[in-house]
Formats: sequence, C-alpha cells, structure tokens
Amino acid sequence: MTRLKWGILSTANIGIKRVIPAIAAGRRGVVAAIASRDAAKAARVAASFGIGRSYGSYQALLDDPQVEAIYNPLPNHLHVEWTVKALDAGKHVLCEKPIALNAAQAQAIVAARERSGKCVIEAFMVRWHPQWQRIRELVGQGRIGRVGAMQSAFLFTVLDPGNVRNRVELGGGALYDVGCYPIVTARYVYGAEPERVLALIDRDPALGVDRLTSGLLAFPGGRQLVFSSALQLAAYQRVVILGSEGRIEVGIPFTPLKDYSCRIVIDSGKSLDGSSSLVEHIAPVDQYLLQCELAVAAFRGEVAQEFPIEDAIANMRVIDALYRSAASGHWEAP
Repeated sequence: MTRLKWGILSTANIGIKRVIPAIAAGRRGVVAAIASRDAAKAARVAASFGIGRSYGSYQALLDDPQVEAIYNPLPNHLHVEWTVKALDAGKHVLCEKPIALNAAQAQAIVAARERSGKCVIEAFMVRWHPQWQRIRELVGQGRIGRVGAMQSAFLFTVLDPGNVRNRVELGGGALYDVGCYPIVTARYVYGAEPERVLALIDRDPALGVDRLTSGLLAFPGGRQLVFSSALQLAAYQRVVILGSEGRIEVGIPFTPLKDYSCRIVIDSGKSLDGSSSLVEHIAPVDQYLLQCELAVAAFRGEVAQEFPIEDAIANMRVIDALYRSAASGHWEAP
C-alpha cells in the first residue's frame, strides 16, 4: 500500500505533539514536508521528525507536487484562507476546528471543494474515538431510555496573553477553542440540529476574549444541551447524558491521552450513591491516529465521508447563534 504524502502547514503545537506522531505511527500516511513562516524553525522540526523537506512559506508547501494532502492547524482566522488555497492547489485538506470564524465565511471552502474535486475534513478527532461511537450506540439502543439532556464541561487555564487562544484578532476565546466540543458531540449523539440557543459570556477585560462561555441548546423533541467552556478555570472535562431510565457519564470525553483507558459509567439511577452503576472500559487508542487513517481512506475514495464540510458549517452556525445570543440577551436560531 502506497502511503499518502502529507504536508503540515505550520509548526503549531498540536501538529508537533499530536498529529505528526499520529501520522508516523499509522500505516497509511507519511509526513513528506512541513512549512513555517520561519524557515529555520521548519528545518529544525523537520530534522527532529525525519521529515524530508521543509519550507519557509506556506505557499511553497502547497506548490510541492509530491504533497497530496495538507493538515492545517493554523490559527482560527487563517483556516479558511489556507484551506481554500490548498484545495485550489489540488490538495486534500484536514483542517483544525473550528473550520472558520463564522458560517458565511466557511462557504468559501464549499466552493473550493466543488472547484477542485478534492476532499476537506474538519478535524474533530473525538468522533473517531471508540468511546463516542459506543456512547452513540448505547443511546441508540435505548440503554438509558429516552435521552432528555446532556451536560458538558470543557475547562482549562491559559493565561499567556500571547497565546492564540487569548487573541481576539486571531479567533481566540473559549467558545471557538473548546466550547465547540460539547456542541459537536451533542449533535453527534442526538443526530439533530438545535432549534434555538441561549448563551452567557464573560470576557476578559484586558484581552477581550470570552474566557467563560455557557450555553443552553434546545434540540427537537424537548432535548437539551447545557455546557460551559472556559480558558481561566481549573482543568476539567465531563459529559453526562441523562435519560428516562438512567444516565451515561464520560470521565475524559474530549482529550484522553493515547495510553488512557477511557471509562463510560452507565447508571440505572436506582441508587443515588452510584451502587447501581456499571463501568465499561474502552481500550487505549490514539484518536488522532484514527482520524488521520480515516482521512486517508476518505481522500482516496475508499469510504464515504461521514461528516462532510457541510457538517462543520452546521456546527459553525450554532457557534454564530451563541455569540448573537450573548450580545442580544435573547434566544437565537442557528
């Protein structure tokens, strides 16, 4: 099997710490080249991973005829621009979330996909993790009865004003960075889009980014999502799915390390002390590796793309509506 040749667009931490090692550990791809606006930095990273070519500009990477697909982990405000350029250069693209800064902006990616005939995927690695596939299966089987609500939290602390998450002009803020995960997983579990949303936002007075965003999403059939996302609270993750005959609790729902055995707690609710609960253990996996391997299969037309770019735009519409709600103080419809 010929390995797909990846190009990495920038030396962002998520690429260095997660995605490049995942591609290297897989069987279907190889990192052929990497680019940075700092040629020396690109060369250093390339040398550390044994990557054959490095470039001092993003465009030079796109011009490399041997590169078949691009991984785009640039700051949020550059996602659309460089994803469109990569598609127009004839490359498939795996782009970090959120796909854009708003849904209207993201339409340019749809147009580029249609022009190029290439595949573009939003990098929500959680949907490829077996724990989420198992959760959706349990809900679909009616294991906890009719699901009425999901409660999600994704919190951590990043105080460096130079960090991209703390820079408004680069698309920083809690909702873009981590609030998107409760939204995408609720849409994944419910298999539906929210009809209206309500949000509260607390912005850092000096940095201007939303440091704490909480939302309430109303889905068809009376189902709900309540979530909080934060950049200045102690690190914590949890998802609880509440049904008429029990609950499912997910301990580390979004960023489990590849050597972590995930736990899904299934509780019938017959005892409030937890004695009525069962625990399912999900063997350790690298969700970034799974994402990259499945991306290659989609790029090569071997599998249908379960989550096309239209799904990313639907998630973006929810984020747009939450920002509008925080400003208006009213319910808003995606």
